[in-house]
Amino acid sequence: MVKEQIIGRGIATERVLAAMRKVPREEFVPEKVRAASYADQPLPIGYDQTISQPLIVAFMTEQLRPQPQDRVLEIGTGSGYQAAILAELVAEVYSIEIIEPLANKATATLQRLGYKNVHIEAGDGYKGWPKHAPFDAIIVTCAPDHVPQPLVEQLTEGGRMIIPVGRDSGGQELYLLEKKNGRLERRAVLPVGPAEQVTSRETDEDHSCDRRERAVADEPQHFRPLRDEDG
Repeated sequence: MVKEQIIGRGIATERVLAAMRKVPREEFVPEKVRAASYADQPLPIGYDQTISQPLIVAFMTEQLRPQPQDRVLEIGTGSGYQAAILAELVAEVYSIEIIEPLANKATATLQRLGYKNVHIEAGDGYKGWPKHAPFDAIIVTCAPDHVPQPLVEQLTEGGRMIIPVGRDSGGQELYLLEKKNGRLERRAVLPVGPAEQVTSRETDEDHSCDRRERAVADEPQHFRPLRDEDG
């Protein structure tokens, strides 16, 4: 998987590659689809959600430039696979999942595999996790129509955020944001497409979010970096 799907597609950071080799993807998918665990495609994990294809996990992780001392916030735990990859690379991972049964299952899987530096909460990721802020990096695995201000506020100076933004037939863009002098610099790094909407159950405000796992390029030929954009 790593040689053909990831290294062969341009992912080169050795720490990221080592984490992708180490974390057993089959432990994060249902038994009935385990035979396809290392295929270059998303797989269903229940509740109309999927685990992202390995390439996208590796790409987003590399773009985030995780450091051993980092504290990272993940919005959208899903299966817990992305959190496990991050846990191999940073000091602490804080992850929020709006679908409570998925949050519970991911917690159980990560505990069974011995990850002690991943902390999961069921809730509305739009608000971030103020109790544990600030964060050196934030990874968002669903697509709001704008970058949530609470996440910006919870990002440290010099911190990085990777997030898909956009809705409906117009498609989405995956952005890498960096906080410099209190402002965000933005760079588009990957195109993604329309996805299913998941809405907060805790508030009437529009905190709905398109799940990235249903949106990113399912076919290898769709994987192409975008040009840099002015912020």
